[in-house]
This record gives sequence, structure tokens and C-alpha cells, in this order.
Amino acid sequence: MLNQIKAVIFDLDGTLVDSMGLWKDIDIEFLSARGIEYEDDLQEKIEGMSFTETAVFCKEYYQLEESVEELKAIWNQMAEQKYRCEIQPKPGVLKFLDGLKNRGIKMGIATSNSEELIRAVNDAYHFDEYMSCIVTACSVKKGKPAPDVYLEAARQLGVAPEECLVFEDIVKGIEAGKNAGMKVCAVEDFFSAKQREKKKEISDYYIETYHDLVKDW
Repeated sequence: MLNQIKAVIFDLDGTLVDSMGLWKDIDIEFLSARGIEYEDDLQEKIEGMSFTETAVFCKEYYQLEESVEELKAIWNQMAEQKYRCEIQPKPGVLKFLDGLKNRGIKMGIATSNSEELIRAVNDAYHFDEYMSCIVTACSVKKGKPAPDVYLEAARQLGVAPEECLVFEDIVKGIEAGKNAGMKVCAVEDFFSAKQREKKKEISDYYIETYHDLVKDW
């Protein structure tokens, strides 16, 4: 998998950390406070969108009074403590990061999440000690499945796209990596279980956990 790979770029949610589940709870709480019923397909509607794109979508879809910036601030406030204290790294990922570091492979994060929540998770697990760049989809033109966030990460890492390996947990993220001309390894995640076969079909590799990669290290 790492043959001729000079950089590995990770998505954050569902890929580096088990955080996808908390967003359903946040969405339910946020919407119910405004008298709006949660829809089971909400995550499918916003999949791959940047934090800003999600706020724009929700403001229009639910006709919310808050501004886009106000919505982002509310969501950050609701999620920050959970990211700092409750979520856990994906099994085996820290050992995998150590192994990549020891092999001199550059690493970066390309995420749809906000800078505030990235800082919170870095306070807890210090992923930033491994990463040479952290790129949010809000800092590029389009979120996933557009390739923008992955291409920007490769640019900051100083590595050609074809020399990058992406780790992703959702279909639109995998598509973003492939659209960037990169190899992609799909990561199993409970909250994208319905996408499992599609993930296997469109990715170059598939792992249940990072233990699959580090058992011989």
C-alpha cells in the first residue's frame, strides 16, 4: 500500500477519530430546540460538505433565522467539549501514525470540519505533532467530492497527487481523493455501514481497523 507513497492524507471524522455518532445527537438537539423534526437522511444530504457549506444548506433548507456564521459558532460550541473529552481515536491509528513518522512519510489532514473542532481534538490527541499540514474544506472553493481539499493538502506537503495515499470513511470523501488523482484506502466506520460495499468498490484498499496495517510493524 505504501509503495511509492511519499505522503498520507487523512480525513478526520470517522477516519482518525470515532466522532460521526455525536453529530446525530447534536443535530437532534439543535433542531428540536427550534421545533424542527430530525430527518434520518440529513447526514446523507450534507455528506462531504464543508462546515460552511453545511451551514448555508441548513439555513436555507430549514429557513433558520441565524446567520451562517452564527450557526457555525453554535455547532462549534455544542461539539467542542465532546471533541476534547469524549471521542476516541480509531483503533490502531496512533501506532499507524508512529509507523509512518518513523518511515519518513509526510502526513496531513484534509477535513470538512471546522478549525475550532480540529484544535479541540488536537488538544486531546496531538495529531498535529504528526501532521505537516491541516486543511479544512472551508479554506478551498468546494467541499468533497470535489478534489480541492486534497489537492491543497498535497500542495502544502510538496508532494504530487499521484504520490499521495488518502484515508477516508465515506463515499464522497473517497470520491474526492480519487478525483484528486490519489490512491484511497477506505476505513470501516459504523455510521457509514450502509455504504460499505460502495466504499469497497470505489477505493483502492479497504481496512476494518488500522490494526490491519500495523500487525507486522
